Formats: sequence, C-alpha cells, structure tokens
Amino acid sequence: MPQFAPLQNDTFLRALLRQPTDYTPVWLMRQAGRYLPEYRATRAKAGSFMGLATNPDYATEVTLQPLDRFPLDAAILFSDILTVPDAMGLGLYFVEGEGPKFERPLQTEADVLALRAPELGSLDYVFKAVTQIRTELNGRVPLIGFSGSPWTLACYMVEGQGSREFHTIKKMLYNRPDLMHHILSTNAKAVAEYLNAQIDAGAQAVMIFDSWGGALADGAYQEFSLSYMRQVVSLLKRDKDGVKIPAIVFTKGGGQWIEQIADIGADAVGLDWTVNLTQARKLVGHKVGLQGNLDPAILFASPEQIKTEVHKVLDAFGKPDADGSGHVFNLGHGISQFTPPENVAAMVEAVHSHSKAQRAS
Repeated sequence: MPQFAPLQNDTFLRALLRQPTDYTPVWLMRQAGRYLPEYRATRAKAGSFMGLATNPDYATEVTLQPLDRFPLDAAILFSDILTVPDAMGLGLYFVEGEGPKFERPLQTEADVLALRAPELGSLDYVFKAVTQIRTELNGRVPLIGFSGSPWTLACYMVEGQGSREFHTIKKMLYNRPDLMHHILSTNAKAVAEYLNAQIDAGAQAVMIFDSWGGALADGAYQEFSLSYMRQVVSLLKRDKDGVKIPAIVFTKGGGQWIEQIADIGADAVGLDWTVNLTQARKLVGHKVGLQGNLDPAILFASPEQIKTEVHKVLDAFGKPDADGSGHVFNLGHGISQFTPPENVAAMVEAVHSHSKAQRAS
C-alpha cells in the first residue's frame, strides 16, 4: 500500500463529520470538466472521453486542473458513473452531443438474469488513477471517490442511454419488479465493492450520485432507490488506518425525502437547488452534514450577483456553531460546460470570505 503525504487541509472532511471548521469548505460537482480550457486541451490529447477516463495519467491531470486554478477544499476523481455497467459487459460508448450509450442494454429476462457484479480487476484503471491522484495531491486537499447509485446505473442499463421519461425502466419496475430488484441488488453489491476498492486505493471520502432518484414516485423511490443506497452504505468501509472515511449520498430531485435519506447511515446528504437549507438543517438536526446547494445557473450572472447568491445560501444554512451540524458548499448539480471560469473564482472567494465572517460575528 502506498504511503501518502499527511493532509494539510482537512476542512472538507471535518465539515462532513460535523466537526467545527474555520470556514465553510467548497468543491463543485463536475469541477474537472469542459468549462476549463485546460480540460478541453487534455481531452483533445486523449482523443475521446473514455481515452481520458481510462488513462490514469490523463485522469490525474484533469482532476488536478481545477485545484491549480481555484482554492477548492476537495478533489474528486475524474471518471464516469457508467464504468461499473461497462465492466459488466454492457459496452459503454459516447456519441458527440448525445452523451453515453450502451451497446447491449438489458432488454430481456435472460439479459437481466445473466447480470453479475464485475471483476474488480476490469476497473483497475480507476483504482490506479485514485492512487496516482492522491499521491500527486501531496496532502493539499482530500480526494473524493464516487459511484452512481444502484437505481441511477439501472436507468442507463435498461434504457440504454439517458432518458427524460424513463418509460422502459418504469415499465419493468411496475410489470416485473422481480427483475428490477435483481438488477438493483447486483448493482448494490458492485457499487459497494467498487467504492471500497477506491477507499483502499486512497479515496478519503466517497459519494453516491443518485441522479435519477427524483424521477420515481413516492413509495417507488423508497423501494427501488433509497433501500439500495442504504444497502451500499451499510457495506462501505467507514475508516481506513484509523481515519474516518465519510460517505455522502445525493438524490437530485429528492428534497421531499430529506429525513428518510438522512436515516440511511451516510455522514452527509447532498441537496439540489430547490431545497431550503434552513428547513433542511432543522429536519436533519445533528444526524448528518449537508452539502449544497447553489443553482449552477447563477454562475452565468455577474460576480457581484454571484456573491449575493452565495451569501444567501450560507445565511440560509446559518452560522455553523459547534452544535454538531456541518455544511459543505457546493452547487445543486453539476457545473455547466459554458460557465466562465472567472465566475467560479468569484464564487469560491465569496464562500470562503463570507463563511469566515459568519464565524467571527
């Protein structure tokens, strides 16, 4: 096992664990990505998205790019949520302007029953990237590993691509719940093994992205998404060499289920921009930290307006007294590819300066 440099900035981890911090830490979903010209240059060098994601040198390079530009408080592994179903043999590919697709989606009962959790060796490029990134970070900030949730992965695996209506998977969910549960239990096992292997490789926190949980009806969400995230969380390594490894869960469109999400055993709950942080903090109490939740579209406004909106988010959470509640500032979803980088700089500066002022008041 490689020896890593000691962590110099643990503010992000402390906030997730609801410990006092000097300021509110900030990182961004999709912080390594197309809005940065240096990312686009590396992506061109790699030749394709998968060429980038499967090469540990390139993955390391793009993971570190936003940290060289902005004083962010965490790095997140550059990868894709669909690496797991790809390793299950579904044949992931990308179409320019259309996003990810699968060559062999799960279309028949036989397809579903043949599904198995992948051999972790087939995902070795991810774990090599984690170790390399952690080594090159040299203790600057913590590294987040991640996976899609069992339900979100299943959406792509059954639909064959992203979807607006989710008709194909919902038809299976209501007509053949037995098949749906088979896919989800296979995915839950695979996701837990995948995240634990990232932790072994050097990830210092992990996040489960339930991007499509909000597409489910109440009742169906609990049965087909939340229960499987609970299963994953229950199987996660929660410390490594005596150091706690926090887990974050994020259901986009899941604001109405905050209390139930807070009960599944994770350390923090990510929130999209539709949620009021004052109410969310009251609902979860000291049970979990909260992460979020600036509307990504605000980053197209002027720096002055961005500052105002950042202050609103921080003030909505309120002063983080030493009361056992923690806040990690983030967007309510991924950053848009057209965001001006200088607006990200304005946002990060506003988070750090206003949250310090909050604590001093």
